[in-house]
Formats: sequence, structure tokens, C-alpha cells
Amino acid sequence: MSKDKKILYIVTILIFAVLLISLFVDIGSSRMVTACLLLPLTVVTCLLIKKKASYSVYKREVLILMIAVGALFVILTHMSGMFFGYYKNPYFVNRKILISYVLPLATVIITAEIIRSVLLAQKKTVVDVIAYMSMVIVEMLMYSNLQGLTSFNRFMDMVGLYLFPAITSNLLYHYLSRKFGLLPSLFYRLITTLYVYFVPTVSAMTDALSAGIKITLPILLWIFVAALYEEGRQKKAKKGKGSIFAYIGISATVVVMISIVMLISCQFRFGALVIATESMTGEINKGDMIIYERYEDQQIKEGQVIVFQRDGTRVVHRVVEVITVSGQECYITKGDANNSVDVGYVTKGDIIGLTDVKVAYLGYPTLWMREVLTPKK
Repeated sequence: MSKDKKILYIVTILIFAVLLISLFVDIGSSRMVTACLLLPLTVVTCLLIKKKASYSVYKREVLILMIAVGALFVILTHMSGMFFGYYKNPYFVNRKILISYVLPLATVIITAEIIRSVLLAQKKTVVDVIAYMSMVIVEMLMYSNLQGLTSFNRFMDMVGLYLFPAITSNLLYHYLSRKFGLLPSLFYRLITTLYVYFVPTVSAMTDALSAGIKITLPILLWIFVAALYEEGRQKKAKKGKGSIFAYIGISATVVVMISIVMLISCQFRFGALVIATESMTGEINKGDMIIYERYEDQQIKEGQVIVFQRDGTRVVHRVVEVITVSGQECYITKGDANNSVDVGYVTKGDIIGLTDVKVAYLGYPTLWMREVLTPKK
């Protein structure tokens, strides 16, 4: 292996290792720390790896297109408040916001795209893959504010709201950087990320819907740009139908990602919940995943399995008796495997959903992650 290649692999792995460690460490302000980490890593990358790449002749056109798409995204996102409502922006730019949010985020985006561009220019598959994983981590550090994946709830938020969007977004950024240079993805990211700090009001769109858009839009843009500007696409199409199957695979993956996000967040009619105890063993076992319908004042009878909130925890138990308390219908519940009924009663305001659908064993990976990420007392 040549000296230049060794340096390339060492630098690539160093970047990935530093970012991965940052993801699992409680580092406080992840934006600021990530910016401080990427600055020296960018300098090292640019000094030690100097090979340049040749880009498509359409890089100027793609740059203009991505700026226009970014501006359109901002306009449509803000206009969505006409449907979802608006609220006063607590992060509207001032000196503190500029220093704490705008400058760190801008630094992260610029340095990340420089590193991506340099690494992709080497045209090494292993380097491409490691660089992609590094940039996914950068995206999560930018947006998640998880301050380290030190709890199970933070992990679940990271998967649904940040990991999936980071995966598809960086597929687009990788494609743009490899084919058209760093500027198209750089300007697109700056526009779509920083605009929120320069508007006095923001749309009250739900986090889950926002995540769904962030998962879908990059794939659509990738396909659109490739169809318009990728050289040789027609020749490739004549050789086979591989690209069609690739698009089908990507589309299916996006649908699965969005479905998981919506189920986890229960933003629409149905939600999902992993069973973490043995209180319902027999009908619903530990490690199963249940699909529940959101409660909207449906009639509840004895024998119905319900999801309800108690002491900050979601509980899945069966209604064994319907009672009336102060003129209000309430419910006595019990786990099928428990010897006695639950203490107290459940009111309609406590109920989250109704369920009679389970997927056996599907929740075991989640339980394993819960055990790993929950601090031991």
C-alpha cells in the first residue's frame, strides 16, 4: 500500500472515530463541540489529502437548481403554518442565538462538505462508505441535541426523528458532491438549515411530519437531478434495468422509514409500542410489538386491551371492569399474568389507545438497546 493511500485511510478512520465517540459521550452543546472537532479535522484532511476530482459540466446548473429548491423548501415550510398554525420563534436571531446556533451550524455544514468533497474525490469505495457514515453522524450531532446517547428515550428519538432523515439526506449530499462538487449541497444545506433563525414565526408542523418530509425529499431530489443532468444516463438505461430496481429499492426503504417514524410518534391514527414486562404474558409477551389505534372516545368494554399513561409510563393492560366515578366512566385494569388488579382506576384522559394487534418478537432489538442504554443503579 502506498504512503498516500495509508494517509487517506488513517485520516478517514480518524474522522469517523472522533465523530462516533462524540455521539456516545455527553458533550453538552453538540453543535459547538462538533464545529470545534470538524475545524481541525478539515485542516488535516486538506493538508494531507490533495487529490482533486473532475466534475460534471452541469455543476453550475445544479448549483442554481439546489439554491432554488432550497429557497422553495423554505417558502413552503413557512407557508405550511397556514394549515398547522404559527408560534413565536424562540430562536429568532440575536447575538446569543448567532453565537450559540447560527455560527456553529454554519461551521459544521461548511467543514463537513469540505471533508466530504476531498474524501469522495479519492474515488475509493471504502473511503466513500466511511465518509458517508461520518457525515450521517455529523447530521445527528447537528440536529438531535441529545447530549450523548445515554438513555433509551434519547436513542428512540434519535432513530425516528434524526437517524432516518440523516441517512437519506446524506445519500443526496454524497451524490451531489461526487458528481457536481461541494457547492450545490453546501448552499442547499445552509439555506434549509439556517433560515429558521431568521424568521420571527415558525410553522407548528409536527416533528414526525417534518421527519417524514426530510426522509422523502432528498430521495426525490436525487432522482430528479440524476434524470436531468447525469451524463450517460441514457446509455446506462439501454444496458439494463438496474437503475429501475435501484429506485424501487430506495422507494421501499423510504416508505418503511416513514412508516416507522409515524408509528413511533403516533402522529396519525396508529402507533406502535414494545412490551417490556411480563404482566400480559400469554396474550401479549415480553418482546412483542403491539400496534394500537389512537383513542378518540371509542366505546370500551370489559376484555378490551388498552394502552394508558400511569406515572409517566405507558401501560398495556386489559379492562376487567367498567365503573362509574362521580358520573364519569372509568376502568379497572389488570395484567393477564398478574394476580391482582391494578391499583386505582383509569380515566378516559389516561387512555392513549386500544389494541388487539401484535407482532411477536419484533420488539426484542429495542429491549436490548433499552438494557444497553439505561444506566444501571
